[in-house]
Amino acid sequence: MLKVDWLDRLTFREIEMVNEREKRNSNFMFLMIKFPRVHYDGLEYAVVHFEKDADDVDYICTHPEIVRVPDPEILLENLVELKHHKLVRSIRSGTVSRELKPNAKTRDQLNQIVGYPSTKVLTSEEKDLALTKFLKCVDWSQPHEAKQALELLGKWTPMDVEDALELLSSQFTNRAVRQYAVSRLKEANDDDLLLYLLQLVQALRYEALSDEEEKLTENTVDSLLQDSIESQTSDTLQTQDVEQMKLSTVAVKDVVEDSDLASFLISRACRSDTLANYFYWYLLVECNEGKETKEGAMYLNVMRRFSQALMKGGWECTVRRKMLGKQQQFVNHIVRLMKEVSQFGGSRNRKIHRLRELLDVPELTEFAAIPLLLDPEIKIKGIIVGTPEEKKAWLFKSHLMPGKLTFLTLDDQEYVTIFKNGDDLRQDQLILQIIRLMDKLLMKENLDLKLTPYQVLATSGSHGFVQFIESTPVAEVLDKDEDRSIQNYFRRHAPCESAPYGISPEVMDTYVKSCAGYCVYHIHLGCRRSTSGQFTSHKVRKLVSHLTLVIILGRDPKRYHHQEIEQRNGGRYGGRCI
Repeated sequence: MLKVDWLDRLTFREIEMVNEREKRNSNFMFLMIKFPRVHYDGLEYAVVHFEKDADDVDYICTHPEIVRVPDPEILLENLVELKHHKLVRSIRSGTVSRELKPNAKTRDQLNQIVGYPSTKVLTSEEKDLALTKFLKCVDWSQPHEAKQALELLGKWTPMDVEDALELLSSQFTNRAVRQYAVSRLKEANDDDLLLYLLQLVQALRYEALSDEEEKLTENTVDSLLQDSIESQTSDTLQTQDVEQMKLSTVAVKDVVEDSDLASFLISRACRSDTLANYFYWYLLVECNEGKETKEGAMYLNVMRRFSQALMKGGWECTVRRKMLGKQQQFVNHIVRLMKEVSQFGGSRNRKIHRLRELLDVPELTEFAAIPLLLDPEIKIKGIIVGTPEEKKAWLFKSHLMPGKLTFLTLDDQEYVTIFKNGDDLRQDQLILQIIRLMDKLLMKENLDLKLTPYQVLATSGSHGFVQFIESTPVAEVLDKDEDRSIQNYFRRHAPCESAPYGISPEVMDTYVKSCAGYCVYHIHLGCRRSTSGQFTSHKVRKLVSHLTLVIILGRDPKRYHHQEIEQRNGGRYGGRCI
C-alpha cells in the first residue's frame, strides 16, 4: 500500500477522535497495545497478531456454573459460636478456673493483647484471653456476665484518668461502667480536665438517658430550640427574671449528684471560670448545629441544666452566668458587624474603612470588663481601633476576609485576635487541642519540644476566634536573604560569636525542637496543609505552625502522598537534606 501523507493525517486524526468518543461514552476500560516493529533488509515489518483456532465457533454457556443460592441465615447469629461463647464464659464461674494461672504462652498472648491500641478490634479468641481489657469482652446483654464484670470493676486497682476516657466512648454504653469512668475523672484537676473537655462534651452524645431525662428532653425540645435560635441574634443567657420565667414552664432536673458525665461536667464548670467558659461555648456550638436532632435536644437540655445550676449556685456562679451572657452579647454584636462589612460593596480598603467606622463606637471601644473567650483568665475592656497605619483593626487578604481585632486588657496590654466569619474552626480547634494534650503528656516525661500552639475557639459552626501571633513567613525570610539561609536571619536577631554557626544556642535549640515537634505531630495526626504554613515568631524565635488544614487524620484523597522535608529546611539546622 502506497503511503499518502495527507490522507494518513486525516485518517489517523479521525481514528483518534472516534477512539476518544468511544471512551467517553463507555464505562469500559481500554487497553492500548503497541506492537514492536522489525526492520529486515531495509524494510519495516509490523508484527501481526495471530491466535490459533481463532476462527472456530465459540459456544456460549447460557447457564453459568456458579449459581446463587439464597441463604436466609447469613445475617443471623451463629448458634455454634454463641453456644461456645456461653460455655467458655460459664467455666470461669467455677472454683477451679479461678485458681488457674496462665502458662508462658498464654501470658505472652495476654501481654500482646494488652499492648493493643484502643481502636484495635479484638477477635473472639482474644476476647476470651484479654482479662485486663475485659470490659470490651463483656456481653452486657447477658445478666450473669454483666454482674461478674461489675464485681471485678470494684476490685480493680483504680485506672489512670487517661485510661478512663476510653470508657466514655461509644463502645461502652453500660451506665455503671460510665459512672466508674466519671469517678476516675473526679481525680483530675481543672487543668487536666480542660485538656479533655472538648472530647468529654462530644462523649455526652453516648450517654444513656434515664426515662425521666428522656421525658424531660422531649418536653423541652421546642422551647430550647427557640432559645438556641434566639442566641444567634440576641442573648442566650438573659437576666435572672427572664430566665426564671422561661424555666417556670419546664421542670428541669436539679444537679444534685455528679455520677453521670453531664452532671459531673456541670458541677465542675460551676466551680471554675475557665471551665465554665469553654464548657458553655462547646455546648453552644453543638446546640446550634443539631437543632432538629435528638442529640441536639440532649445538648440543649444540658445547656438548660447548666444555666439553672449557675443561677442556683450562689453569688460566684451568678457572676459567672452574667459574664457568659455578656460574652454572648459581644459575640452577637461582632457577628452582625462582620456580616455588615462583608455585605458592604467596594474594594477591601473600603471594607476596612467601614470596619473601622463600625468599631469606633463607645460600646465597643470601652465597655465593662469581660473574660476573653480564647483565654478567660484575661479580661478585656475595649477594642483598639488605632490609625490605619497601625492596622489594629484590619481585614486580611482572603476570600472570606477575616478581621483582625486588637483588644485592650485590664492591665493595658494588647491581645490580638482574628475573627473568622463564614469558616468552620472546629477542625482546627480539635487538632490544636490534641497537639496541646500531646505536648502536656510529653512534658510529664521531661520532653519539652518548645511548641507554641495558638488558641482557637469556635463560637458556632460558621464563625470563631483565633489567636494572632506576630510572625514572619519563613518563605519571606528566605526571599530577603541573598543566600536564602535562615541562619543569617538568626545571626542578625540572636547573635552569639562563641556558639556554633554564630547563633544563640537557646534560639537554635528552640527552633529545631519546635520544628521537629510540629513535624512529628503532623505525621501522627495525618495532617496536611493546602499551603506552606510555617512562620517564625519575632519575639521567641521559634516555629509557629499556622494550620490551614485540608487533610486531618489521614483522610487524604491522595492515598499515597508521602511526608517530606523540603530541601531548604536542611540548611536551617546546619545540615543538608539528602
